[in-house]
Amino acid sequence: MSERTVIGQLGRRQLLALGGTAAGMGALAACGGNTGRSTSTTSGGTSATSGSSGSSSAGGAKPTLQQWYHQYGEAGTQQAVEGYAKAYPDADVKVTWKPGDYDQTTAASLLTSSGPDVFEYGNGPTIDMIKGGQVADLTGLLGDADSDFNPAVLKRMTYDGKLWAVPQVIDMQILVYRKSMFDKAGVKPPETIDELITAATALTTDKVKGLFLGNDGGVGLMGAPMLFSAGLDYLDETGGFGFDTDSAVAAFGKLREMFTSKYLLQAAPKDWYDASALTSGLTAMQFTGLWTFPSIEKEIQDDYGAIPWPAMPGGKKSVVVGAYGSCVNAKSANVEAAKAFVKWLWVDQTDKQLDFATAYGFHIPARASLVPQAKTLQSGPAKDAAAAAQEFGHAQNSILWTPKCATAFGDMMTNIVKNGADAKAEIAKVKAIAEAEVKRVLG
Repeated sequence: MSERTVIGQLGRRQLLALGGTAAGMGALAACGGNTGRSTSTTSGGTSATSGSSGSSSAGGAKPTLQQWYHQYGEAGTQQAVEGYAKAYPDADVKVTWKPGDYDQTTAASLLTSSGPDVFEYGNGPTIDMIKGGQVADLTGLLGDADSDFNPAVLKRMTYDGKLWAVPQVIDMQILVYRKSMFDKAGVKPPETIDELITAATALTTDKVKGLFLGNDGGVGLMGAPMLFSAGLDYLDETGGFGFDTDSAVAAFGKLREMFTSKYLLQAAPKDWYDASALTSGLTAMQFTGLWTFPSIEKEIQDDYGAIPWPAMPGGKKSVVVGAYGSCVNAKSANVEAAKAFVKWLWVDQTDKQLDFATAYGFHIPARASLVPQAKTLQSGPAKDAAAAAQEFGHAQNSILWTPKCATAFGDMMTNIVKNGADAKAEIAKVKAIAEAEVKRVLG
């Protein structure tokens, strides 16, 4: 989980925007009104062919497949995916570039006969799409490459032992810091949350704050990282509620402590998704996204480092990762042909996967074996970040964590962190909603 605001600036990174809140559920992409069913041109300039999805001509001609993407902000991305489609030998693949509310329109199209054959979706299809029989089972499509994909993201796109999407590219959130400020203060990169707090305090001066977690003080962004750092999750492997524990109370309490401290920056000109607070010297540490690294390099060269979010007692360091997944419409007239195209593009064509991850913006290939081939990830903080995503990566949310759950979680974070409400009582409210939602989803 988009180009110059949290929703608008981040392009494919938008699915990482707000962690466990409703806006961060992978539902921030966009779509226009064209379904790809009749001859027309989207605002992105892509022409869709006439005829129904998956149609094929008489006489054994190649099938026609409609493929949808949300509107990426990085220059050249649209031309790249159109080039990939044109290179596919076994079907006539027509790309539709979808501006606007992509997630909502795509989900609605799957309820009709006008949906695409192949489409991307933030963190893979929703549980409602899967339970509703709207997406095809892709189990076995990865073959021997299964173990090569980022395990956290692949797990997020798996349900009931079956694979429902193929990861396209990895994006992540990470903690970055100014090396020169650390050296001057005699501070080392923190390994634990307590060390983070100690470092932030030591780094704070009359002109510099020690830590920046967003202009809301981390209310909308840091709930998931704090959970993961405590060794917890939204839900457990069976769908049971995952954080009605003293460890969660302590984790959210630490975030409340940061919120009320004097070392936390809460008034930057731009929010967490832009690294200018770090590069301009307003803060010594900032939680942000991998996509900011090119701008950081431009502004302060090698005066920065990148580390995972530190661990709570009994927990472990964590990195929030997410990815758009390539899915197949179960109502497609050519499901097997659509599956074959997804396999060709996102499993077999490693050169195109590497191109998509590194030539348009700053991202990590979904497959570990491609990371050493990514020139942008071979040194410095970028190399450290890519390694952290593989070792400490944690999917942005559970597939059973519905938008209603996410809204309740966001309300909880506001009440605990901003308003100082009792964490145990607030967690209990979320638990009641989450358990009802899981029961509804699982039937």
